[in-house]
Amino acid sequence: MSESINNDEFPHIAQLTYLNHAAVAPWPRCVATAVSEFAAQNTQMGAQHYPRWIGTEIKLRQRLAHLINAPSPDDIALLKNTSEALSVLAYGIDWQAGDNIVTSDQEFPSNRIVWQSLRQYGVELREVDLNSALTPEQALINAIDSNTRLLTISSIQYASGLKMDLASLGHHCRANDILFCVDAIQSLGAIPFDAQAIAADFVMADGHKWMLGPEGLALFYCRAELREQLKLHQYGWHMVEAIGDYDTKAWQPAHSARRFECGSPNMLAIHALNAAMGLILATGVEAIEMLVLERSEHMMQIINDTPKLTLLTPTEAGRYGGIVTFHAAGVSQQALYQQLMREEVICAQRGGGIRFSPHYYTPLAQLDLAFKKIDKMLDLA
Repeated sequence: MSESINNDEFPHIAQLTYLNHAAVAPWPRCVATAVSEFAAQNTQMGAQHYPRWIGTEIKLRQRLAHLINAPSPDDIALLKNTSEALSVLAYGIDWQAGDNIVTSDQEFPSNRIVWQSLRQYGVELREVDLNSALTPEQALINAIDSNTRLLTISSIQYASGLKMDLASLGHHCRANDILFCVDAIQSLGAIPFDAQAIAADFVMADGHKWMLGPEGLALFYCRAELREQLKLHQYGWHMVEAIGDYDTKAWQPAHSARRFECGSPNMLAIHALNAAMGLILATGVEAIEMLVLERSEHMMQIINDTPKLTLLTPTEAGRYGGIVTFHAAGVSQQALYQQLMREEVICAQRGGGIRFSPHYYTPLAQLDLAFKKIDKMLDLA
């Protein structure tokens, strides 16, 4: 199946082995076209057709709601990035001294620093060793006590590639009146995601990784029952209920998730991400997942068959997504990474090794080529 993929949307594969979608993805042609057309409109007509732009914004909210199975597009806010969404949440909760937050010891800094900043209010952050219990989920649950207000976790860990059982965590939190937050940046666009099935209260993710969109735009899902419980710290014309009524002096925050968007939307990024989401949804997330996992398993097999390479990503079914990280013996990981980049194998150095993260369209032949280059580098080391 993978060999019949139409790669016309991804011209970069002709010259690059791009294995870094867990960082920043190359744009598909449709995204570049959307940006070019939007720029042309601005150049030639300014904001003459702004109502059409709003229509694109509405369509994007609809597509993002569909992507995560949100009950309504009104549950989706369009923010600048995952960090902003996490900050809106962290400083929207009415914390009390003695409260604690449970998370893992593998989180990307965005899902750690903001919670650490709450120490000034007497809030404890518990960073759990995911290897300290029978399962990672049990390790997190074991850290919960009567003072736990929130559990926050990445759907897939950015360095190790560990995929979490979100449903078990979410249902435990819901049953115990604990807020459940998911940083889904390493899932959305590559792995099916159902905010309702996992009982998520909050979900956030930038669009520039597996969703194949631009930097500067992220979704923030907030469960409707909780929206008005979050304190607001940013205010402006765009977050009011009567948006567009500039003359009235009375106002109230929007009842929808737009209440978290204080000012003018990033219309350029909205057009770009909408095009990317059109491609993702037309391809089908389930079909994309099958191809992403095929590539992960292909790489895992090569790594396990190569004596000088040690796989760092879990291999159990359901425990990995698109990220595969490995360690090479006898060489500096930094030096190996730099050499791979010089050889136009675009990857990352993470978690004590080299991280490869191909997407569904990446040819299997390019994965084989990347590991052949590694073999040669190790032979010369």
